[in-house]
Amino acid sequence: MEAFSQRAFRPMLLTERKEPLRGGEWLNELKLDGIRCLAYLDAGSTDLRNKRNQPLLTSFPELGGLHRQARGQCVLDGELILTDARGKPDFEALQARSLTSDSTRVRLLSRHAPASFAAFDILAFGGEDLTGRPLRERRQILESVIAEGSGLVRSRALTGDAQALFRLTTEQGLEGIVQKRLDSRYQQGKRSRDWVKVKNLVDEDFFACGYIVKSPQTVSLVLGTLREGRMAYQGHVTLGVSRAAAERFPTSPLCPFETLPPGNESAQWYRAPQPCTVTYMERTSAGGMRQPRFKGFRGLR
Repeated sequence: MEAFSQRAFRPMLLTERKEPLRGGEWLNELKLDGIRCLAYLDAGSTDLRNKRNQPLLTSFPELGGLHRQARGQCVLDGELILTDARGKPDFEALQARSLTSDSTRVRLLSRHAPASFAAFDILAFGGEDLTGRPLRERRQILESVIAEGSGLVRSRALTGDAQALFRLTTEQGLEGIVQKRLDSRYQQGKRSRDWVKVKNLVDEDFFACGYIVKSPQTVSLVLGTLREGRMAYQGHVTLGVSRAAAERFPTSPLCPFETLPPGNESAQWYRAPQPCTVTYMERTSAGGMRQPRFKGFRGLR
């Protein structure tokens, strides 16, 4: 199969929603907090590729034997994950691992903190392209093709009450859910309303203390919070910020922080810090925000 040998398959993309969809025509899965990738499995080899089609086995060599758990040549779509001591996906550890270039450290981590590949779809099997078949058929084929083990598992999928599953993810501090129409075909490289994600997000209030122009179209707000009457630096938010919105308030040469935080030398400071709200997925261990998005200035939304 030419698409297999040329690594030509492309992941189908998801549309984001704020609330789960109702109805029995949807398949509901936990949204695993990892790296989306395709697994090309052949009789004697495994090749993992991320969404940009870059190989991943150099960083995750412990997954080089996944082909032994498949009944034949196939292409799987899934999520590369690392879990913490509680069994929850740990994206921060996974990201650090993917950026590790020292081969000795990679080998050490692969033994002591191995990653897993959670397959949720199959795009090809035995030389046949399956993307034109409905999801319900592809899931049945997936179950018959792969044998689960320590490095390869199947993503669990449920039909029925998506609201209950989403509430469970909120209670457990998980990322959210994914819903897929059971009769959906696999649309390579396209974003479709047949596949949706519903993520748990946190809203938090900050003060926008100023802004930095990154490019003619890109602006970052410099964030702070008041602690015991002093402004504490809280980093930046870029996504969702328009230049027109950032430049609407009067500026001052005075920095509102006691010391200028590194990386803010070109900031334009507001004369009066502006209350605003930022939505994000979770806090990292260092206190930063994952996937922050500017929601708006309070009172102006």
